[in-house]
Amino acid sequence: MQTVEKETPVWQKEIFEILKSGDVKQIAYVPDAGHSHAIREAQQDPAIRDVVLTTEEEGVAVVSGAWLGGQRSVLLMQSSGVGNCVNMFSLLEMCKFPFLTLVTMRGEYAEFNPWQSPMGQATQAALEIMGITVHRADHPDEVADVVAAAFDSAFLAGERVAVLLGQSLIGRKKWENM
Repeated sequence: MQTVEKETPVWQKEIFEILKSGDVKQIAYVPDAGHSHAIREAQQDPAIRDVVLTTEEEGVAVVSGAWLGGQRSVLLMQSSGVGNCVNMFSLLEMCKFPFLTLVTMRGEYAEFNPWQSPMGQATQAALEIMGITVHRADHPDEVADVVAAAFDSAFLAGERVAVLLGQSLIGRKKWENM
């Protein structure tokens, strides 16, 4: 069986360019197809440390530790991972660490897995109740501006910010047998 590689969407390339030009030194993530370009690029870039997590809340500690060590770091996760982080988000609030997370959404557009829907529907509220400002991009032409604005809010103004990348932006997910 021959596999056909799809061209990386421009908006995914723009996200990595923003992180790279913003001097991000660590990218923490649980593997996710929606973040695959940034993950691959981080793995190949000797100036960026890619940190594979076993669970998303570890990422809150990783990015906090990076900041304490003088480095900018970003957490990449799926909306289902936000629920895993709620308790750890208190670290950000209590210590006033700058924080940027990019969240690929599930439980929305054309979702096939009903287990993704509850957290997908609660993601924004969960982030906001923990004091994290939420921005959202649903169209390719708005991703770069939204991510760049969130980046500046986090690393220039010292805020805690999340960008939700809508499921319609990422495209339909489908279950594949390997």
